[in-house]
Amino acid sequence: MMKYVLDLRVTRVERLGERHLLLVATNPMGALPDMCPGQFAQLRIDDSKETFLRRPISIHNLDREKNEVSFLVQMVGEGTSSLRKKQPGSVLNAVLPLGRGFTMPTSAAEQFLLVGGGIGIAPLLFMGREMLRMGVRPAFLLGARSASDLLLLDAYRACGDVYVTTEDGSEGERGFVTQHSVLQQKRFDRIAVCGPKPMMMAMASYARREGVPCEVSLENMMACGLGACLCCVEDTVDGNVCVCKEGPVFGIKKLKW
Repeated sequence: MMKYVLDLRVTRVERLGERHLLLVATNPMGALPDMCPGQFAQLRIDDSKETFLRRPISIHNLDREKNEVSFLVQMVGEGTSSLRKKQPGSVLNAVLPLGRGFTMPTSAAEQFLLVGGGIGIAPLLFMGREMLRMGVRPAFLLGARSASDLLLLDAYRACGDVYVTTEDGSEGERGFVTQHSVLQQKRFDRIAVCGPKPMMMAMASYARREGVPCEVSLENMMACGLGACLCCVEDTVDGNVCVCKEGPVFGIKKLKW
């Protein structure tokens, strides 16, 4: 899949609480390139004099009819926090689409579980919408610290059944996603996971015990996004590989977890 450097035009900026931001942008020069769920973009940071490297951000959604791509951003440092300064009409320079995405269903009968923790929910909306377009209604298992950290639940509910855990029990079941009762009540054919590494490792262990194929999206630190800087190297059964190029999505059989 070809990679593009595009000057996107921001069409919408939405603050989601204190720490999260939804950026929606279009390509004023023509149609956006095709993208796959699980791929990401490297966004240039224009409004921070202290930030020199691009920031890797998951593709949250691709709306082909509106020719818009969305990014769900967690503002954790100077670089990502400066994205809140974007306004409709601003330029958002992006390199995309990057990396390898999730494996999509091969049959409408497949039972998919999409598991996200924290900002790890970001690529799962795009995946859920693509699956729904294929005639597959997935289930989502979404975890957060508290109800205030749960984002855009209605958008996920429009794609499939949504199960929720919060660490403080303020919404859904109390605990972690790996403790949700749906894992004991239902059998899934495939699992896709994105979120904090301990959570992904726990879901990988569950999938191995149950004999369910599982893919995870790694969030190693990245700089170039093209496999040149070796910043995101992961030790796998195939040796050291660059997550940005060979991933970020890997089948758990390839990981040494």
